Amino acid sequence: MKLGRRGFLGVAGFSGGLLLAGRPRAARAEEQGRGIPGEQESAVLVDTTRCVGCRGCEAACSEAHGLPPPDPDDKVFESRRSTSPDQFTVVNRFPGPAGAARPHFVKSQCMHCVSPACASACPVRALQKSPGGPVFYDGTRCLGCRYCMVACPFGVPRYQYEKAAPYVRKCDFCASRQAEGKAPACASVCPSGALTFGKRGELLDEAKRRIYGAQGAQPGRYLRRIYGEHEAGGTDWLYLSDIPSEELGLDDTIARESYPRMVDGALSVPPIVMALWPPLLMGLRQAAARRNRKAGGGEPGAPDGEEGEGHE
Repeated sequence: MKLGRRGFLGVAGFSGGLLLAGRPRAARAEEQGRGIPGEQESAVLVDTTRCVGCRGCEAACSEAHGLPPPDPDDKVFESRRSTSPDQFTVVNRFPGPAGAARPHFVKSQCMHCVSPACASACPVRALQKSPGGPVFYDGTRCLGCRYCMVACPFGVPRYQYEKAAPYVRKCDFCASRQAEGKAPACASVCPSGALTFGKRGELLDEAKRRIYGAQGAQPGRYLRRIYGEHEAGGTDWLYLSDIPSEELGLDDTIARESYPRMVDGALSVPPIVMALWPPLLMGLRQAAARRNRKAGGGEPGAPDGEEGEGHE
């Protein structure tokens, strides 16, 4: 297909207009997101000083999602476990620092980031962030590309490699239960008060009350840190502890900034290049053809007696 000068300018202008049209919307979205990230989203505060390692949360999660029941033997604590396609949450035991009076138990699951890298990386929106907080998965859309697994800074999504028609599997924050006004299954059965379900902003306030000793709490009981307040731009699962997070298996190398935001600038370049580069090359080709004709020659590579430029 041959493209004249006016055609080239039209394609270039249309492509540039499409790219620029989205910029004001993105800017407005950033302005609306100022303040406490995800303040009104559903969240859970995990108080690791209260967890007794009963693993009732594991059993409740399996029952709510139709998964195989967890192994009841406490020997599972002898090695550190990760989540799997058939187990969306696990509790691990950590000895804590030397001389600690008791072991520490920590529940692990999807962190449900305020700005999830997995959903941002998914090209078909098989993973989506709901307005209420849960990051949920739609297997009918999934291509099996597993970009979500690469993108997640917490290494949460799991793939069903052994299945003929595999899915990506992870905790969905009991999105269906929340839609019915219920708490996540794990939080609803916790007997020790280690899991508190509520709004993220309110739970952050509660965590700070516990840390700083307000309203009858015990000052000095906790480290002055809420894991998940800033990690990956903020998560809907928040952790309190009396020992450093790295001694509880929590990754202390996670960046504080949102991962999608960190690559925002870099990922904005490929669409511009892909949209503008082809018409730019066609325009350069047309300019070279005109120069050749003025110099008395045809377009390089064109058959004898045939002009390279399309007539307008």
